[in-house]
Amino acid sequence: MFDQDHIAEAIAWRHDLHRHPELGFEEHRTSEMIAGLLAGWGWRVHRGLAGTGVVAQMGQGAPVIGLRADIDALPIVEATGAAHASTIPGKMHACGHDGHTAMLLLAARQIAAEGVGQGTVTLIFQPAEESEGGARVMVDQGLFTQFPVDKVFGIHNWPGLAPGRFVARDDKMMAAFSVFDIEILGKGGHGAMPEQSDGVIAAAGRTAAALQEIPARALSPLEPGVVSVTQIHSGSAYNVCPDRAVLSGTCRWFGAEAGDIIEERVRRVAAAEAAAQGCTANIDYQRRYPATINSAPEASLARDVAAEMGLDTAMTGPSMASEDFAFMLNEVPGAYLWLGAGREGVNPGLHSAKFDFNDAVLPAGAEFWVRLARRATQG
Repeated sequence: MFDQDHIAEAIAWRHDLHRHPELGFEEHRTSEMIAGLLAGWGWRVHRGLAGTGVVAQMGQGAPVIGLRADIDALPIVEATGAAHASTIPGKMHACGHDGHTAMLLLAARQIAAEGVGQGTVTLIFQPAEESEGGARVMVDQGLFTQFPVDKVFGIHNWPGLAPGRFVARDDKMMAAFSVFDIEILGKGGHGAMPEQSDGVIAAAGRTAAALQEIPARALSPLEPGVVSVTQIHSGSAYNVCPDRAVLSGTCRWFGAEAGDIIEERVRRVAAAEAAAQGCTANIDYQRRYPATINSAPEASLARDVAAEMGLDTAMTGPSMASEDFAFMLNEVPGAYLWLGAGREGVNPGLHSAKFDFNDAVLPAGAEFWVRLARRATQG
């Protein structure tokens, strides 16, 4: 479908983006690059939603399809050793958003060359997917009121699947998630005289263990749920019982009731374990992203297009990871898709300091976008 020179150029865009990663809502260089390329190919380009978001359209009237790519990087020190490794200390594209952007740009170039015979194609280059909720901000600022679409789609490379695999489930794709910080406070003192202190460390340890048992004890075995304590900070010396400890972590779930149960249990467990050791607990619990739930007709359409390309569309289970594309799916029918991007041999996972998007799957992702745009705009 693509000229080999265009594929090589798209890989060069990807490598350039990888060398210059930008965190959420800071993607100014990335946004400028995207807008410049799209305008050069004749797309109608709008900038400014969520600060660094780019929306571009081609064609007129209905039906209208939205295609989304995320553009932000992560605060990770890169350890790939690649020739195109990050030049920005402490920042890297460890999730493949550089590849997602390049895929959609390559597709945009092809769509512009072919033209849109009927309907409208809307490209959404979204900032701040990594925990900052850029999709929510774009929606809140009028994404789908300024640029109404009939259906919207997003792709994520998936190193846990071999190239040639493609997953578009009819319902659950990615979990909802929250974060929590639990501050345990009590009286500190000398390590040799613990009876004169409150059990801050004991409360922290017991709380960490109890929190991670919540899904097993509070949810049905048929209802997915995760509580992970990922940080514990306390103490400053061998012989001092501290007066403060902080536990942080994340919760994941799909069903609304499960989300409510998990939050209520986190609060109850933290308060009870702290009280049992003569301490108090301050709990900051924040729900961040809803679950990513596909619309069955749109997921079916995506599978049909992938099958036409010869991709294996066998189903696999949903992921307990999360994705802010959920905010777009809460507004418009659509589907979130996984494109197999595994490597032979060493195959670092997403968010690893050694992760690098697999350029070999870039043409397939772009071809899928082009074919999907054709099918969806036929009405």
